[in-house]
Amino acid sequence: MKLLLTSAGISNISIRNALVDLLGKPIEEASALFVPTAIHAIAGGGEILRKVICGSLGDPFCELGWKSLGILELTALPSLRKEHWVPMLQNTDALLVGGGDCQYLCYWMQESGLADLLPFMLHKTVYVGLSAGSMVMTPFGTTYDGHKLPAKSDNSLKIVDFAIHPHMDHEWFPENTMENLEKLAATIPMHSYAIDDQTAIKVTDEAVEVISEGNWKMFTS
Repeated sequence: MKLLLTSAGISNISIRNALVDLLGKPIEEASALFVPTAIHAIAGGGEILRKVICGSLGDPFCELGWKSLGILELTALPSLRKEHWVPMLQNTDALLVGGGDCQYLCYWMQESGLADLLPFMLHKTVYVGLSAGSMVMTPFGTTYDGHKLPAKSDNSLKIVDFAIHPHMDHEWFPENTMENLEKLAATIPMHSYAIDDQTAIKVTDEAVEVISEGNWKMFTS
């Protein structure tokens, strides 16, 4: 398993070096697929998506200089023949999963069949999450009200056994103070990491490593 679970993308050289280490090659020699699905459940998601792809919003993610970059829109996949997209997915070096709504993302990961493929891919393909794209791999995901999914839909895939609370102390998320995140962490039955946008969690098989040029804290359950 090769995961790089970020708060905001490849925001500094330490996180970039961790990505290169997981890829086993320079970014310029690696192919990537971007999954934008989670952002559709957020107001103004279309414009946010355009800015993320162009690199005009947030930290580098899509525009890192990949050898090739494609889009994998999960909501479209159930209507397509699998031979049109599964080989492309299996041959990519990195799967870039953007932020937005965890519940919406998890639902379409399951509906599209991507969730079933991930366990067989992650020994080769590097999963790079951004915000909700990271949280969906944990046992704890957040949700918004921008969709009409069944209330009992899963919020996350539970691939790893710890939670992530991203965007700590970010001006866009004034509620994400260390104090508030510590209170949140105390309500969930697993250990968790509060991370700012200069921090990521690197997972290789059973090893978990915090990569940071900023601030973070681990809370025990």
